[in-house]
Amino acid sequence: MKTHFLFPNKFKKLGWLLFVPSFIASLIISIADLTIDNYWIVNVFSFTDGDILGENNCFIVIKNSIVDEVLLFSLIIGGLLIGFSKLKIEDEFTSKIRYESLVWATYLNYGLILFFTIFVYGLSYLNILFFNTFTLLLFFIIRFHYLIYKLNKTSNDDE
Repeated sequence: MKTHFLFPNKFKKLGWLLFVPSFIASLIISIADLTIDNYWIVNVFSFTDGDILGENNCFIVIKNSIVDEVLLFSLIIGGLLIGFSKLKIEDEFTSKIRYESLVWATYLNYGLILFFTIFVYGLSYLNILFFNTFTLLLFFIIRFHYLIYKLNKTSNDDE
């Protein structure tokens, strides 16, 4: 079976190496309410550095901490590599499980966003939107690998 749009299986290990440490670091920073703005400050190109209603400077170089950007980048790239790398044995059934897991994760993710939009406000809501950038991938990875685990367990029990 030809699988379109999937990475080779070897990329899954790189995905785990990027995703897990970034996820743990993001959780610790968020739960402990740590300030990371004073670490890893570099010059970066910015489309804009102004406030929404204040003065805007466009297309300039600014000094900025890139810790949060690196963590988010690692979470997203790692999640994509984990979720969309081929399994060692990729067939029509695993494709079906992958598709159904992605649909399920999308429904769950947007259902939670609707729920939090109704009941959470202020800066807490902005934190939720930050985590939303990778929760769809997280839900998909959890569901897909759980169903593959159940499938393998059932197959091994039958032997």
